Amino acid sequence: MSLSALVLHKNDNVATAVRSLESGDNIGVEVADCAVNIVLRQSIPFGHKFALKDIGRGERIIKYGETIGQATASIKKGEHVHIHNVEGLRGRGDRP
Repeated sequence: MSLSALVLHKNDNVATAVRSLESGDNIGVEVADCAVNIVLRQSIPFGHKFALKDIGRGERIIKYGETIGQATASIKKGEHVHIHNVEGLRGRGDRP
């Protein structure tokens, strides 16, 4: 089986696609030495993220073990995580 996605830290709630993925694909990833299977709800372009678990509106998006944004809508496990449902929190100038 070829690598489809990466999870870089045990606290991440998103994975990054290392190739284009199709809706309905069953993707296996390793999170903190545990195998996790995710059925994709949407197609995920190369380099984009998908949710490893349900993420509520207002919850932090964690990648590399760091907060990279905040969900602007509820995101279901297996959904595309990108600018349509995430607000960036870094470098904005309007937040400390």
